[in-house]
Amino acid sequence: MTKIQAGTWVEIEEVILKPEERAPSLPEDTKKVPYLLRVSGFLVEEAEMGEVVHIRTIIGRELKGILKTINPSYRHSFGTVVPELLTIGTEAEK
Repeated sequence: MTKIQAGTWVEIEEVILKPEERAPSLPEDTKKVPYLLRVSGFLVEEAEMGEVVHIRTIIGRELKGILKTINPSYRHSFGTVVPELLTIGTEAEK
């Protein structure tokens, strides 16, 4: 495998709660999966994908987790446009 250089912007993943540790009040499908933490930061030492690594976040926090992504980007959105919601503010003014 290829080594990823120290200082590279990466994303790590850490299991916070195993499925059996999750709250019993959760929906069944949610209880079956672990509760994960995903954090981006700068790799402290060179490593390979899938290894447990240390990172330093932009604010200087140091964390460890499994190396998942190199140069992660944001992939979220607020969904598709709902036309009925576009005029709510202007209708209220009228």
